[in-house]
Amino acid sequence: MSTTAGVTAPSAAAPPDASRSDSRTLFAVCAATLLVLMNYTAPVAVLPQTARGLGAGLTTQTWLINAITLGLAATLLVAGSLGDDFGRRRIFRAGLVLLAVGTVGSAVAPNAATFITARVVQGVASAAILAAGLGLLGHAFHTAQGRSHATARWASMLGAGIALGPLASAGLTSLASWRWFYLILAALAVLLAALGGRLLTESRAGRVAHIDVPGVLTLGAGLALLLVAVTAGRSGWLRPGVLVPLVLGVLLLAAFVVVQARGRAPMLDLALFRRPDFRVATLGAFFTGLAALGPSTVLPTLVQQLIGVSALGAAGLAFVWAGSSFVVSNQMRHLGTRTTPTRQLALGFLLTAVGYLAMLGYADAHSWARTIPGLILAGAGSGLLNAALARLAVASVPADRVAMGSGANNTARYVGSALGVAGAVTIASSLLPAGQTAGFSAHGADAVLLIGGAVAVLGAAITLIRRRATAPVPVTG
Repeated sequence: MSTTAGVTAPSAAAPPDASRSDSRTLFAVCAATLLVLMNYTAPVAVLPQTARGLGAGLTTQTWLINAITLGLAATLLVAGSLGDDFGRRRIFRAGLVLLAVGTVGSAVAPNAATFITARVVQGVASAAILAAGLGLLGHAFHTAQGRSHATARWASMLGAGIALGPLASAGLTSLASWRWFYLILAALAVLLAALGGRLLTESRAGRVAHIDVPGVLTLGAGLALLLVAVTAGRSGWLRPGVLVPLVLGVLLLAAFVVVQARGRAPMLDLALFRRPDFRVATLGAFFTGLAALGPSTVLPTLVQQLIGVSALGAAGLAFVWAGSSFVVSNQMRHLGTRTTPTRQLALGFLLTAVGYLAMLGYADAHSWARTIPGLILAGAGSGLLNAALARLAVASVPADRVAMGSGANNTARYVGSALGVAGAVTIASSLLPAGQTAGFSAHGADAVLLIGGAVAVLGAAITLIRRRATAPVPVTG
């Protein structure tokens, strides 16, 4: 056996995909991913109760959901780079400790501002866990079959977390308070951080470590301003309060690209975009967040407000969607190598669009049951998307950039999700009937589904176009 840059190379006699160490890595990473997604979706089914407890208005409620997404999107790239440079296990465990701190902050928050700040911290912690965790899997599993199995398991935890988070928070809210969810999750995060020291082996890239401070600042500030603009857009897009942050956000994101192109140690190597699979993965992740995660995250709140179901009922609807996602993505570990990730992406987008169309009219009919078939279809589409993106995130980058690749992929996913959530709330609260000045409307709920379906179809079309454009040209003679 030989070592390079502190990383132990696997021997030929002991395939890494069959080792006990790799099984422990898979368990630890999947368990942490489950916690992250449970925490991510916790407010979805109890948003009205949380908002009342914190004194949050409609615009602020968008931030109660989106604050964690901002923290995720702004720091996933730097988390991936830090994992590659300073050690993926170290960043992974640090993320779990920070998640515990942030969730305790949410549990004791006296007002909306404190809760939002704590959720941003949780987003930063989640970024470290997701980026370093997928990097740990990429290092542990080397064969195509092994990686397909591991990434499908990881992707299934996304669906499982989305399914269990709203149920757990709604159940605890009905028994005691929504705050108990965060206290329990903090304890689990501390336990997993302690176990991670024994279950995981360290890995890092063989290069000098750097932190891209200008990149972090321009990306974080640019995304924050962009979300401010989209969230405020429900009351008019031509107001200075919308146009100024929109323009500044776009300029800062452009500055981020310049910083990455000219920096000596960028957190995103722009040369990766020369790889066709990396471009497909990044675009696919962005449209997954925009079309699949955004509208589906807002749906339980809309059903609760428009139809009047309980918090547990709304959590049950989220469970149907996410449970379908879990089952499909978990099955892809058996079927993943029989089809290409790009075909999976296209089919996933199309199933998402069909699912949205099947739910049209549920608010007018005042029937939550009408959402069930559509939720199953859209959830299946999400499962295909998650499994395909996990494979592409690992396979589309060099071995020493695997955490950066996962960071870029998840950044695109959660930027899309943040814009999707803000856009869905803006649409649902803008199409109000005469005389209604606040809240949501049935027409707005249908508009969210129609626009989400259209964006999903666009995602499928772009994926297929990119696939054809990058397919090898057959040689004829």
